[in-house]
Amino acid sequence: MITSIELGDFLAHSETKLEFEKGVTIFVGENGAGKSSIIDGITFSLFGQHTRKSNKGLIKRGSNQGYSKVEFLINGKQYETVRKIDSKGGLVATFSQITKEGRVEIAAGERKQFGESMTEQVEKTIGMDFEKLKIASIVQQGELNSIINAKPKEFKELLNAIIGIDKLDVASESMKKVTKEFREKIKTDLGYDDTHIEILQRDLERSHVEIKEAEPEKNQLELKQKQIHEELKKLQKELEIETPKVDKIKQLELRKDELLRYVKETMKEIQQKVSENERKIRDCEGCFEEIKLKVDFESKIQKVEEAVEDTLRKIQEMASQIASLKEKQILASKLQLKDNKCPVCDSIVERLNPFFQEEHIKEEIIKLQENIKLKEKEQDMYSQKKKEFLEKVQKTRDAEATLRAHSINTKEELIEIQKETQIQKEKLPMINNNDLKEISQIDDHSKVIFENILKLEVDTKGFSEKEFLNLKNIISEKQNSLSQMDQQIGGILEKIDKAKRQIETIQKVILELKVVKKYVSKLDKVQTNIFSRDGSVATSLRSWALNSISVKASEYLSFLNTKIQRITLSEKARDVSIACYSKTEVLELESLSGGEKVSVALALRLGMASLLGSSNLNLMILDEPTTHLDAERKKSLVRVLSQLTEISNSQTPMQFLIITHDAEIFEDSNVEQIYKFESKEEGSKVIAL
Repeated sequence: MITSIELGDFLAHSETKLEFEKGVTIFVGENGAGKSSIIDGITFSLFGQHTRKSNKGLIKRGSNQGYSKVEFLINGKQYETVRKIDSKGGLVATFSQITKEGRVEIAAGERKQFGESMTEQVEKTIGMDFEKLKIASIVQQGELNSIINAKPKEFKELLNAIIGIDKLDVASESMKKVTKEFREKIKTDLGYDDTHIEILQRDLERSHVEIKEAEPEKNQLELKQKQIHEELKKLQKELEIETPKVDKIKQLELRKDELLRYVKETMKEIQQKVSENERKIRDCEGCFEEIKLKVDFESKIQKVEEAVEDTLRKIQEMASQIASLKEKQILASKLQLKDNKCPVCDSIVERLNPFFQEEHIKEEIIKLQENIKLKEKEQDMYSQKKKEFLEKVQKTRDAEATLRAHSINTKEELIEIQKETQIQKEKLPMINNNDLKEISQIDDHSKVIFENILKLEVDTKGFSEKEFLNLKNIISEKQNSLSQMDQQIGGILEKIDKAKRQIETIQKVILELKVVKKYVSKLDKVQTNIFSRDGSVATSLRSWALNSISVKASEYLSFLNTKIQRITLSEKARDVSIACYSKTEVLELESLSGGEKVSVALALRLGMASLLGSSNLNLMILDEPTTHLDAERKKSLVRVLSQLTEISNSQTPMQFLIITHDAEIFEDSNVEQIYKFESKEEGSKVIAL
């Protein structure tokens, strides 16, 4: 039961606080006075929801923030909900229990991502959410008749919501979620779920077919592979025989090149040797004859040297004589006789010694000088002879040096060189000859090389490089074919093995999935039969609810003094139909007057409210419920409402909040409180009457 509501700068209310008692409370006033704002204040404070377009529209014009506070009593406990909103859209919400010690906060805010929700806590405490309260406990202006104007299917959905079958929807969805999660877990573990059994069975059959089709293909390939193996074996043997010939062909060419190169180099060496020997022969020619004359020339040189020495001695003697004579000549010039007298002793001398005669000495000197000249000529002659002999001796020495330089000691050696040179010269014409057999005769080594060439020619006789390359190509093609076949057979074997593994895996999975399918089938049956809104449980609940509402609605309708005695609600297929009965006949809804339709609608609303009387709030709000009712039925409505507060559960009586223009109909009724709403410049003003 709501005990009070307080609005601050909320819609048309600046500062309004209303106290409520159990039973009926009436809000009267003109349109726009703020009566219906009380409904928005209650639903906003409890659930954060309302009939306005946005939260900001709840704030009174000219204000920066507004709030709504509701206090209610449930099972002897007092609770309070407060929600505040500012012009920026900021929200503050608290849900508290009021005790003797003070307020104890139960929840605050709507941070659902952190598991915090004041609305959820309020819903748990009241036992009803906003949508259910709106359906069962709040009849908006002009909506009283909507319950009987609704289509049968819509009425059934309304009934489902009232009796909580939507909880079955939640349970059904939970069951679906459980089944889905179970399937997902199975799919995670096995890779499949029970919905894939038929697919897996097709895959299983396909794998068997693959194996059946692959075996003949494999056998055919293996047979062909065996044939190619045998052909390749023969070809490889032939290749083994021919392959060494390839190397021998290369060796043959190398040996030929080697022979030609060796002969060329050898010929070059022979040519150099011949040239060297010819030079030796030229240099040494006549050397031995020259050497034979050496002794004779040396003897002659000795004799000439002796003659030269003798001539020099004689020339020196004659030169000494000339010197002596010249001294005597000087003396003779001083010993001139005067009057036949000696110039020294003055004795008479008939004739002087010729050696003291100057003329004689002069003649002697001239003779000696002539003799010296003759001797000098003789000396020159001997010197010339000596020179000639020395030159000849030098030639013999040069000949000896030449022989030593060429390491020739005897004439026989020189003759042997001449013979050898002649033999080598006879080989020189081979230098430009390509006849291998002929040029191989140059020496023993060339003969050995030629013998190897002959052997290689015998070994490679009949070899065809073209045929050999063709043989290799054929072998390569065969090997490629075998490789391709190996790949094909490997692919088939892998395919067969994969299919076998697939069969084994699928068989195991199918066995497990069949167990899963049985389990899921049971879950589906539970979900379909128990939690489905069209299942047996929901059908039973609706049958019970329809019967309860029918009984209560008929009971309430009897107080309204109409010709309708009884209302029956029944479910047919997917629809819920309403049947009205008088004492004697069935009445069609379309045949009822406006007031009678309102009476039926109110009776049904009250019947639903009675069904929901087990909810903790036990509240019903009627906005202009007397519209379309005549005066008598309006009074009957007041009387019914008064009686309802008495006949409802005595421990938790029904509480009615009625918004109306017809205040006069409640003047003599059993109404706990009437509030009059007036529209003022500063906002709505509420007066308790």
